[in-house]
Amino acid sequence: MKRLVRDNALALCFLLLFLATLAGQSVAGTAAFNEEQVANGGSSVTWAEYVTSSSFAVDVAENWQSEYLQFFLYILITVWLIQRGSPESKKRGEEGLESDAEQKVGPHAAPGSPAWAAADGWRKTVFSHSLGIAMGLLFLLSWLAQSVAGLAAYNNEQLAQLEDPVSWGGYVTSPDFWNRTLQNWQSEFLAVASMVLLAIFLRERGSPQSKKVGDPHSETASSG
Repeated sequence: MKRLVRDNALALCFLLLFLATLAGQSVAGTAAFNEEQVANGGSSVTWAEYVTSSSFAVDVAENWQSEYLQFFLYILITVWLIQRGSPESKKRGEEGLESDAEQKVGPHAAPGSPAWAAADGWRKTVFSHSLGIAMGLLFLLSWLAQSVAGLAAYNNEQLAQLEDPVSWGGYVTSPDFWNRTLQNWQSEFLAVASMVLLAIFLRERGSPQSKKVGDPHSETASSG
């Protein structure tokens, strides 16, 4: 058990942080929702009612979809684009998908390579892009969840104001949906750009996301 925890400490740490912050969001969200309800002459709800509501679901899903979009685009864009001096980038001249020998696929697979890396045809192709495919699907699913939960929450507000509800198509083309969506996207893109650029000139000793402390600023694709 100790070895299992140690070998998976990074994933477990972030999963625990995720659960802790999700729980905190649910408590804070319940309080904020009830304040708004009381201010508008409505009745308070319990924690259980709030976490099963469309209001909570849309707040969670809109953050998930922006995070998965960030990783999906970053995984794909870093195949082709470089940033000189960044440990987050490949070196100049290494842009692209690289050769089968460099990627250890097909006849170049090593003894310990995954079975699909050594396979031919569609299995090799799918496995070669499986991380991007997974992130893309997670983005689409969370985006769909946001749109459905957001539609329910939006229509609840419409009905409370004695206005007509809208269709799913009407909602996903509405200012409310794109305001929620774009405010998350812009923050994710800024965070990625900041990490790429700051890692050129700043260091975090021992972190694989940073260059070695003594590496030149111009050193690319180096980690400490």
